[in-house]
Amino acid sequence: MDLSFALQALCVLHIAGHGRNLSPGVYPVPESIDEEVARTKLTALGLAIDSLTPSQEHYLASWDEGT
Repeated sequence: MDLSFALQALCVLHIAGHGRNLSPGVYPVPESIDEEVARTKLTALGLAIDSLTPSQEHYLASWDEGT
């Protein structure tokens, strides 16, 4: 629940600051807000997101349909 409330609150702030530039519609949560909430929660739990190794990045970028 805390994550959804945090996302909702930060999205409201985002809309308050940028709403005049948005046309009516449904928008996804901005990636920056999603990452901020996730990192804050992980920090509160004493955890962190690690980074991909160059080998992992290469693997993710080199897949073919149907493998």
